[in-house]
Amino acid sequence: MDFSLTDQQQSIRAAIEKICARFDAGYWREKDRDGGFPHDFHRAFADAGWLGICIPEKFGGAGLGVAEAAVMMQAVARSGAGLSGASALHMNIFGLNPVVMFGNDEQRARMLPPLIAGRDKACFAVTEPDAGLDTLNLKTKAVRDGERYIVSGQKIWISTAQVASKVLLLARTTPAEDVTRRTEGLSLFYTDLDRRHVAVREIDKMGRAAVDSNQLFIDGLPVPAADRIGEEGRGFEYILHGMNAERILIAAEAIGLGRAALERAVGYAKERVVFGRPIGQNQAIQHPLAQHWMALEAADLMTFKAASLYDRGERGGAEANAAKYLAAEAAFKACETAVMTHGGMGYAKDYHVERYLREVMIARLAPVSREMILCFIAEKVLGLPKSY
Repeated sequence: MDFSLTDQQQSIRAAIEKICARFDAGYWREKDRDGGFPHDFHRAFADAGWLGICIPEKFGGAGLGVAEAAVMMQAVARSGAGLSGASALHMNIFGLNPVVMFGNDEQRARMLPPLIAGRDKACFAVTEPDAGLDTLNLKTKAVRDGERYIVSGQKIWISTAQVASKVLLLARTTPAEDVTRRTEGLSLFYTDLDRRHVAVREIDKMGRAAVDSNQLFIDGLPVPAADRIGEEGRGFEYILHGMNAERILIAAEAIGLGRAALERAVGYAKERVVFGRPIGQNQAIQHPLAQHWMALEAADLMTFKAASLYDRGERGGAEANAAKYLAAEAAFKACETAVMTHGGMGYAKDYHVERYLREVMIARLAPVSREMILCFIAEKVLGLPKSY
């Protein structure tokens, strides 16, 4: 059993590190201060062909697996770009998985190449203000009208909607009271984000100012029937297929961010001299850093175990969820300790670790809470009664 990266994966990591080196810590501090989507960063990855890492070669992608995508996204976050850089690319890496898996040939040929080339940017519109993680309770409706659907409703926490030209949208096509099973009656669409029918309002948030989060107000959005992915009423099933991939990628990104924080903390601990000795010589500084290194390494093993299962087409829901949980917790503790290691300077933006601490909260909160993961493991792995 070999836990090392393959030669190809090592080459991917080196190539990503080379691109990220053009966008230093000062670049991301300015983005965090001023906001604004990192278009030049996104363009650099599009020009190098990385936005299609998981998309089949016949549509212009690289045709690689989630394991390779995890290597890529971990390298992005670890470079110091953190979740600002990772989130600018994240949707392109996993979001169109339903189109790849369940779209027809015409849709794949029409929808995938512009995304890979960076001509299109897409947002992922599932979550709603009154539904949260209870996706089956969403209220946005898509009513069939000839060869199109008319969509109305609200979505919240939709990243990149300020700059997106496309939206992957989950809406109810059959009323909940008319379906046999709760998982039925939802349909998936990939269509134009037509701002004549969609009001996009940005949410002022704690961190990651470079990548916007928004509430969408959808009023009579016309969606061609040709933009529906797969069969009507099976959208929830299609969305589920990509959820494990997203959890794996979030885990990889969190680990990258945690390692970036740990690296800065170790560097500061070596250089900062107090009472005639570097603070890194003190066990009170050494031990937490050593513990967090081990925790990040353990989370990394679970992440790539989950990625391996996913790429082999095996069941890996427990592993993907566990990876996301372990990585987010390990990264949070690493980022928190990085701030504390810097002392008062940890609170200063010039040292960057306070930004890492704000950004790592995303990995703890999204796309699924810690508590829901614990419920999943308790029920699906341990066989305990469902608690909600």
